[in-house]
Amino acid sequence: MTATQAPAPRDTAGPALVRLDDVSKYYGNIKALENVSLEVHAGEISCVLGDNGAGKSTLIKIIAGLHRHDAGTLLIEGEETTLVNPRDALDRGIATVYQDLAVVPLMPVWRNFFLGSEPTKGSGPFKRLDVRRMRETTRAELLRMGIDLRDVDQPIGTLSGGERQCVAIARAVYFGAKVLVLDEPTAALGVKQSGVVLKYVAAARDAGLGVVLITHNPHHAYLVGDRFVLLKRGAMSGSHTKDDVTLDELTRQMAGGSELDQLSHELERAPSPGHLGGHPVDDDTP
Repeated sequence: MTATQAPAPRDTAGPALVRLDDVSKYYGNIKALENVSLEVHAGEISCVLGDNGAGKSTLIKIIAGLHRHDAGTLLIEGEETTLVNPRDALDRGIATVYQDLAVVPLMPVWRNFFLGSEPTKGSGPFKRLDVRRMRETTRAELLRMGIDLRDVDQPIGTLSGGERQCVAIARAVYFGAKVLVLDEPTAALGVKQSGVVLKYVAAARDAGLGVVLITHNPHHAYLVGDRFVLLKRGAMSGSHTKDDVTLDELTRQMAGGSELDQLSHELERAPSPGHLGGHPVDDDTP
């Protein structure tokens, strides 16, 4: 999307691109997820928030086709389904960008952009990679997303963490993703780089994709999010749209709500034994 193009209109009237209703996942006697619901609409960002161990990774793996859910329903564009593997998810338009990006650091940006999907030219013994097409396409697609790299021939390992995330987002858009799942894209980034990544997350939304943003940072989520699902120990602890929750309330729920109040009370400095009401006690008083 260029700077002069208007964002694609948001359409939430039809069925959600992805919808989970009371989805659960068990590993033996361990409940990794229990009765979790989530909607992902075109042109919207659905944020999933939770601390470590909340169940975010399990949720990602179900949407990405790595794990099958054990209970509840998963619907893709209104059709109930079970994803059998990641290729199945990709074929249905669901692209997942994990926190540890699957890139080859010493390969150039254009080669990583097409990694596993390289176009060729010629046939038979003369068949070879279409390097020129890959270079030109990578440069054009990055510019279309507003990413102006100095040189697409540079090794992708020389880019900053934020730039690598942005390349991954542009790649997913180019290869026709309808749903983009982002696993903690700002977790290891500074303030400036986080802002850059969030800008391109919003660009993917404005290009008409449905985005699932996994994060533990309520401030980042609230900047771009339209829907918010909070997870705690594998269960939902809250579900909101942006219209019905403030950043302060979202942060409070993320931090534990009543548990945070209890902790604050427990950590209050108790008066020292030698002071009552702010005045020292005279030990010589009979």
